[in-house]
Amino acid sequence: MKRSTKRILTTHVGRIQRPEDITEAMEADPNGGVPVDAKFNARLKGSVAEVVQQQADAGVDVVNDGEFGHISWGGYQRSRLSGFENKPAQGGQGAGGLQQRKDRALFAGYYGEQAKTGVTYYRNPGRVGPAGTQWVCTSPIKYTGQAALQRDLDNMKAALAGAKVEEGFMNVTAPSGGGQQQNAYYSSDEAFAFAMGDALKEESQAIVRAGLILHVDDPLIVANWDQLNMHGDLNKYLKRVEMMIEVANHAIAGIPEDKVRLHICYGSWLGPHVTDIAFKEVAPLFSKLRVQAYVIEAANTRHEHEWKIWKDLKLTEGRILVPGVVTHHTNTVEHPELVADRIKQYASVVGRENVIAGTDCGLGYRVHPEIQWAKLKTLSEGAALASKELWRRS
Repeated sequence: MKRSTKRILTTHVGRIQRPEDITEAMEADPNGGVPVDAKFNARLKGSVAEVVQQQADAGVDVVNDGEFGHISWGGYQRSRLSGFENKPAQGGQGAGGLQQRKDRALFAGYYGEQAKTGVTYYRNPGRVGPAGTQWVCTSPIKYTGQAALQRDLDNMKAALAGAKVEEGFMNVTAPSGGGQQQNAYYSSDEAFAFAMGDALKEESQAIVRAGLILHVDDPLIVANWDQLNMHGDLNKYLKRVEMMIEVANHAIAGIPEDKVRLHICYGSWLGPHVTDIAFKEVAPLFSKLRVQAYVIEAANTRHEHEWKIWKDLKLTEGRILVPGVVTHHTNTVEHPELVADRIKQYASVVGRENVIAGTDCGLGYRVHPEIQWAKLKTLSEGAALASKELWRRS
């Protein structure tokens, strides 16, 4: 993984809004995957080439395929793993746990209005199965997505060949993402998570063999605090976080650390977020992760102040921070000088060579596509301003 040795490099979390016809074709597939259709595959390949070039044009250094081959954050796993069935939801499941979040209980009026009027721009693709249903694990989990994975790898490598960028990465959802499904087969949630990890090893290893950086999405490390009512039992929750880290490490075992980065965030939904866990509570556990870079939420105004924890918490030798310096939480496009200030704050506490500028979360489907690209451009402009000052001092 390249570091910011001569200037601050830029990247993002992954999701970019794809052409609507591709999304519609994927949603229409009964297995929630990708139609086996030459015309569709050609359309997808062309769109990946286009989105990689758009990232390069915006000044992004470390790019991906926009997750165009993934129907949704965790939903694509269903088309690449056996062992799941679609069944009627039980106990409020089937909505990704969002209705159970404490934030939603405290601000029920706001969320009620949001649901009725669509006060935010949010197109959430990837619903597979009728409303009121939930994917349930009913038999052993095995990886079956070799063809779809190879298609994505081929598309990404072809797109990179024609773009002037530093590196390419590809996203996988962490094994904990399977926690959004019900477990009716394995003896415990922990056994279920490790089974997910075993199945996803093949995907992670193939990405690295293809010469790409592996980007593991694991927002539930912090986002579950708001969703799982543990009655404020921090020690109990931290034990859960340690288990999730162990499962993540299990899924990437044997892959060199400098080929892996892991993303956490407080969830992509737009709202008050007053019940989020403080980042300082979980960050000390990150040293146990066998990854080189931590991709963290840092521009969200509920968490922007948390750069200060790195004054006292020493970054593990060789590790990199990828703080979000533009956010999906607002349609306002950040000024490049604000972006530069955020970058310089992190550089001041961990060193400029240990910072890559990123986004809080995937921008696609969280802000309008026009705003998505404006934010990526201001990201690169801010990084250039910060680099000019940071390297002038040396």
